[in-house]
Amino acid sequence: MRVPGARFFSAAVIGNKLGFTIDLGKLHNISLGQGQEVIAEIAMEKASKEGHWVILQNIHLVAKWLSTLEKLLEKYSEESHSDYRVFMSAEPPPSPKEHIIPQGILENSIKITNEPPTGMRANLHSALDNFDQNILDQCTREQEFKTILFSLCYFHACVAERRKFGPQGWNKIYPFNFGDLTISVSVLYNYLEANAQIPWEDLRFLFGEIMYGGHITDDWDRRLCRSYLEEYLQPNQFDRKLALAPGFVIPSNLDYQGYHKYIDEMLPPESPTHYGLHPNAEIEFLTVTSDNLFRTLLELQSRESIVGEGATQTVEEKGKAVLDDILEKLPEEYNMSDITSKSAERTPYILVCFQECERMNILLNEIRRSLKELDLGLKGELAISSEMEQLQTALFFDNVPDTWMKLAYPSTYGLAQWYTDVLLRCRELDSWTQDLSLPSVVWISGFFNPQSFLTAVMQSLARKNEWPLDKMHLTVDVTKKYKEEFAQPAREGAYIYGLHMEGARWDFQSGHIAEARLKVSTPTMPVIFVRAIPNDRQDTRNIYECPVYKTKLRGSTYVWAFPLKTKERPAKWIIAGVALLLSV
Repeated sequence: MRVPGARFFSAAVIGNKLGFTIDLGKLHNISLGQGQEVIAEIAMEKASKEGHWVILQNIHLVAKWLSTLEKLLEKYSEESHSDYRVFMSAEPPPSPKEHIIPQGILENSIKITNEPPTGMRANLHSALDNFDQNILDQCTREQEFKTILFSLCYFHACVAERRKFGPQGWNKIYPFNFGDLTISVSVLYNYLEANAQIPWEDLRFLFGEIMYGGHITDDWDRRLCRSYLEEYLQPNQFDRKLALAPGFVIPSNLDYQGYHKYIDEMLPPESPTHYGLHPNAEIEFLTVTSDNLFRTLLELQSRESIVGEGATQTVEEKGKAVLDDILEKLPEEYNMSDITSKSAERTPYILVCFQECERMNILLNEIRRSLKELDLGLKGELAISSEMEQLQTALFFDNVPDTWMKLAYPSTYGLAQWYTDVLLRCRELDSWTQDLSLPSVVWISGFFNPQSFLTAVMQSLARKNEWPLDKMHLTVDVTKKYKEEFAQPAREGAYIYGLHMEGARWDFQSGHIAEARLKVSTPTMPVIFVRAIPNDRQDTRNIYECPVYKTKLRGSTYVWAFPLKTKERPAKWIIAGVALLLSV
């Protein structure tokens, strides 16, 4: 018996040619999930006896049933009808750790993968391939229909291929597919036929909030999708040549083959600028790809020994060396009773200091406990547990152990850099706990919970000015100075440092966001003055709401949104994925 993984469409096409169809009762198509497993079992038993085909779609949705499926495949393959076939489809898992398909199924299957196209040119051709000349000619308003359809194809190619740029492309990975595009074109046709004037707002809402937006779960990603549509679907795109990318304007009224030819001849070479991103995004993409490759090669090497500086170390020897180095430098935990006795006042800033010390104590305690336990295990005084083995493996590969990361803060550092960062955070807390007075410039990146400090800024000003907290918001002023140039803290609000900008840079002289410089991917921001003001004093003109994240991973590491000044349209920075990062 063969068990190839294939999409339903491909299997159905072949089945039609060979006489295996649903109408003839020889094709059983089952979309798994919601209790369809029982129906699948019955279909497989019948098909094995009578020589039918069975298509099991989305087997990744029934993880608990897969072991049963493996046994059924083996059972019904014995003395089955020669025409019996089982086709299965599954989506690739987001990470290797989430592989759930049993090894037995994979080994006995003929595996077929349907890889998405790569690059703007391939994606744009693939998007256009979903239509033909008959579809292009079906609308009575031919020019408008063709122009918007081509813009939609480009939009689809952008949102699909932008995923390769990782978090700078999208905060989360979304399953955009050609079904979203074809349905959007159907909606476009219906609206053009039913309305004398093109309802741009309605179309953008349907495409951005329902068709494609139905996949999107992150508010910043939704803003990005909406901005793309505002750029590519404009009321004046018929009157002038609207550039979808630098040097690539929407073509005039062409036939189906003419559009394909236009793409081949006029689309510039592949570049992040096709998607509205800075060329630095390509450098970041290639860097991440190469880092992952080398990390995989490192993990594939023998764990028996590792070659160091002119010598060979076993796993135990290297683990012991790293362990001793960490324990030697590990600070003592903070004495909370001594710290809290230094001030009877409990201002929002002092409470943040207490919370940070408590969080650091928990982390330091776990580091010390786990390392001492592993040390005893290496000496033979304790039995090596699975947790201790995992800790030793992490030390060997310069990874931060999972048990530490659960108690720490989001970070993309290796173990050596991460531990140095922990020591810097402890040094910052040591300085703050001396007299509990707010530092002249606060290292915002050194907090476990930077949101708590920003909230404390709002609370302090709310108490001082008797403003309602729910009717206030943070505003920022980017100074032209660095940390060393400040001797006193701000009278109201706070000075913060430690932020980096990704996707653009801050122009010191003119005081606004500017185009990034090539090969400078995350320039350092100067000191930022953070304060709170009532909502009715908010200035929204020439402002880009810039999201702040803890790391380059973005997504769940979101902290706040800082309103930054811009001379360009905010849409430019939205599409460029501009954000502030606390750690790079």
